[in-house]
Amino acid sequence: MEDQNIDIITRLNNRFAKMSKSHKAIARFIYDHYDQAVFMTAAKIGERLGVSESTVVRFASGLGYSGYPEFQKSLESWVQNKLGSVQKVHGKYKNSTQSEILQSVLTSDLEKIQDTIRNVNVACFEQAVDSILEAENIYIVGIRSCEPLAEFLSFYLNMIRGNVYNLRTTSASELFEQMIRINEKDVIIGISFPRYSMRTLKALEFASDRNAKVITITDSVHSPINLYSSCNLLARSDMVSIVDSLVAPLSLINALVVALCVKVPDKVKDNLDTLEAVWNNYQVYLNDEINYVGDGLNLSDPMNNKHA
Repeated sequence: MEDQNIDIITRLNNRFAKMSKSHKAIARFIYDHYDQAVFMTAAKIGERLGVSESTVVRFASGLGYSGYPEFQKSLESWVQNKLGSVQKVHGKYKNSTQSEILQSVLTSDLEKIQDTIRNVNVACFEQAVDSILEAENIYIVGIRSCEPLAEFLSFYLNMIRGNVYNLRTTSASELFEQMIRINEKDVIIGISFPRYSMRTLKALEFASDRNAKVITITDSVHSPINLYSSCNLLARSDMVSIVDSLVAPLSLINALVVALCVKVPDKVKDNLDTLEAVWNNYQVYLNDEINYVGDGLNLSDPMNNKHA
């Protein structure tokens, strides 16, 4: 039997790529509906997914458990630990002042960035930059808590180049509809951190099947989304409280954007000049921003100009 110290989600991650189609369906259900699955019998899960009870039992055995009861006990333990995060945070910080909480959280985030600096693969980073610049189309997928990261990256990639598509969806079928034309000339960037999104995983699997280049931004070499990528950018993202810390991943994305700008400065300048002209023509920002012009600042607040 497998080491009992390995939690159920790690086991799912490690085995997902080699699972049968029916076992993958069960794994996805566990990922997306663990709060329901923990109370369901093997027969109920089978009925829900249209597979036999024996298939669910074999799935549990394939993860290294002696049977479905042990599998369910492991899932229950994982869910209790997940839902107990609020109590853990309260226990850790209940006697701390607000200032101490601030210092503790910021220090923890700083450690995550330092860890990311030590472990990021520079060759993969350079490969990602080149792939993004050479691709015909760029697709970005980040679900749940990773959605702000996907939005940030999409916004700045649009400043640098065209044909950038941020995949927004609440279902796997909508993902496939948005990326139905993806091919070997394209790149998809998948962003996922624990608890990993099965929708992101399926999107990357689909892109890989279409021979698109896959870039991942995730937390570990053991992340399941790395199964379909040869270019993995790792950033540490531990849960410091009831929320995930996304500071290190955001910093990594920021570095990616800066590196892209350095590679094609003229193109970026042309795009920004065009946008500036559009903003001015349509008074999008009413000229109330501070802009760099050459080596100096241009304070273009109309109220300041009025009284100049």
